Amino acid sequence: NAQSTVSKQITKFKIEAPQLDTIKTIWVYLPKTYQNSKKHYPVIYMHDAQNLFDTQTAYAGEWEIDEYMDSLTSNESIIIGIEHGNEKRIDELTPYKHKTYGGGRGDLYLRFIKNTLKPYIDTHYRTETDSKHTTLFGSSLGGLISFYGIIKYPETFGKAGMFSPAFWINPEIYDLVSSSVIDKSSKFYFLAGTNESEAMIPDLNRMAALLKEKGLKEEQIISSSIE
Repeated sequence: NAQSTVSKQITKFKIEAPQLDTIKTIWVYLPKTYQNSKKHYPVIYMHDAQNLFDTQTAYAGEWEIDEYMDSLTSNESIIIGIEHGNEKRIDELTPYKHKTYGGGRGDLYLRFIKNTLKPYIDTHYRTETDSKHTTLFGSSLGGLISFYGIIKYPETFGKAGMFSPAFWINPEIYDLVSSSVIDKSSKFYFLAGTNESEAMIPDLNRMAALLKEKGLKEEQIISSSIE
């Protein structure tokens, strides 16, 4: 049996998600300095919490986010990991319905974060509550919904971090960007592996070009690839 690798900085709680008619398990990572300070911290909302912090629950190995965050001395953030709905994961993390894979309840999922979870977090923890200090972060479908969230709700989410976002499953996302006014302060962080599907890097480049066409400046779009 794999040993649990969860950092001591992490707690869990359950919260009702009326938008999705379910109960969500939420993981909370507090920076090491949190207990002994009075300061308020930025918040990163991360999808697929099962994959974030613990090799015991992770699919294909955890991302070791907590180990990485523990090693940071500056730019500390509170991380809120939202467990995905297992067989409902595609439903929750896709904004549009796919003819083969279904889905399309991403808006309800984001409204859960925006209207239920964030107010709870902001009440119970010392957070920076403005959009500039509120980030959505995820991989694959989690990257897709993070991107959609920052386009759709810029007054709540000011930054989005996307590992290999699954734009292919919802190509409507390009039309959404074309027809949207993109907030001038939004920041996009793209990361992809060079040996992923052949479409991944072209998809990201296409989206970055589209964002620039919409008037975003170079410093608002950070894109990098890893071997």
